[in-house]
Amino acid sequence: MVVFILKRAGFALLTLVVATAIAFVLVHWSGSSPGVVALGAGATPAEVHAYNVKLGWYDPWIVQYAHWVAQVVQGHLGTSLIDGRDIAADIAKRLPVTAALAVFGTIVSCAAGILMGIVAAVRGGLVDRVVTATAGILLSLPAFWVGVLLVYVFAVQLRLLPATGFVPFSTNPQAWVRSLVLPVLTIAITSAAGIARQTRASMAETLTKEHIRSLRALGTPTSRIIYIHALRGASLPILASIAIQFIVLFGGSVIIEVLFALPGIGQAMQAAVGSADLPFVQALVLVATLVVVVVNLALELLTRALDPKLRAA
Repeated sequence: MVVFILKRAGFALLTLVVATAIAFVLVHWSGSSPGVVALGAGATPAEVHAYNVKLGWYDPWIVQYAHWVAQVVQGHLGTSLIDGRDIAADIAKRLPVTAALAVFGTIVSCAAGILMGIVAAVRGGLVDRVVTATAGILLSLPAFWVGVLLVYVFAVQLRLLPATGFVPFSTNPQAWVRSLVLPVLTIAITSAAGIARQTRASMAETLTKEHIRSLRALGTPTSRIIYIHALRGASLPILASIAIQFIVLFGGSVIIEVLFALPGIGQAMQAAVGSADLPFVQALVLVATLVVVVVNLALELLTRALDPKLRAA
């Protein structure tokens, strides 16, 4: 197990290096430069050149990348070209917003999706067709449209929840929960369908296995067969679907964050790309890639723990 963890950690580190190196090259190919962004359109070419020279923009790329990596190792992600704020501090403020959105959105969508999938696989017939059709409809709904609809119903008409905005947990825990309800529901409605389909397919296959038939013949309670033996046997594809769902939510929550005015990572990425804030873009790519490799590593370890064949390999 130790060797396996070390190998996967090495692959994760290599993934980080490759992803950040590609982002570094793309930033330099963008046609912009720190001097142009920081000094604005009113700066002269000489001023832009002097600013870029000061930052080492014309040094060999490998030298610039090595310098950036050395700064990252020390915990310094650079400063914004737009307003000079510390990037690491800004990301630290935004990270809990996106993390809460991704974690709670994944939990709610998993609970709903797994339940729908189990019901469809166990009941079959009309129930299966209804659940499958419902999942297909939910998959086709744009998240933006669902969010607008929820805002209209719960914020405008019923006035039960805030339409937009975010309140930190440390400021007011109750307001923090209220500010996350609509974004999380939007995610759950549009994400549960994929998990439901995967759960339904995995459970339907597992319920036909020989050991499940043996358990039924032995008189094992149906609930125990379904929720312990069958669900565990079907868990690996479901876990993979959940991990992908979390990664998508963490890295692709721009629409939700913009719609509900949440100051998260997705909103920061949109702003950084739109304003060509090059150091901020590199830092956000690093954070997003780090989340992906950590989730994938956790998934592999969990999969290995659940599958005896993999543990013996």
